[in-house]
Amino acid sequence: MKRLVARPLTRSAFAPFGEVLDTEGWENHYPINAGKCERYHALAEADATGPNARVIVSVFKATPYAFPLKLTMVERHPLGSQAFMPLSPRPFLVVVAQDDGGRPAEPHAFVTRPGQGVNYPRGRWHGVLTPIGEPQDFLVVDRAGDGNNLEEFYFEQPYEIVLP
Repeated sequence: MKRLVARPLTRSAFAPFGEVLDTEGWENHYPINAGKCERYHALAEADATGPNARVIVSVFKATPYAFPLKLTMVERHPLGSQAFMPLSPRPFLVVVAQDDGGRPAEPHAFVTRPGQGVNYPRGRWHGVLTPIGEPQDFLVVDRAGDGNNLEEFYFEQPYEIVLP
């Protein structure tokens, strides 16, 4: 089994795979609502294509996995982006991989800081939603509509992911 050590999630390290959702260092922000609210504008872009496509907002209630994690499968969504924002200030595991001729390339593992989320672009291979330690709720922005928007890939040899 190959071993991956999850590393801290940063904008620069994650840029080849998608967008990090957090406000730290985000320059495009300004006050609204008579100065009672600060808007951090356009942290990510939702993308939906295909028949009857539309962008939807959902809440996912996720159960934690045991570590070290045995990674056997990744998935992707060819018709729309997918964003995950935790509703509690706890970290979670993010697993991503570039596409290599219709298959995932070598996966990368990241651990978010509390309050960080991610946005996967259309077609990005990624692991399933993986809370660390306890159940966690997420606000999810993704695509609904007609057509098959889920592809799964099972690795011949699983990876073992350990936390730092």
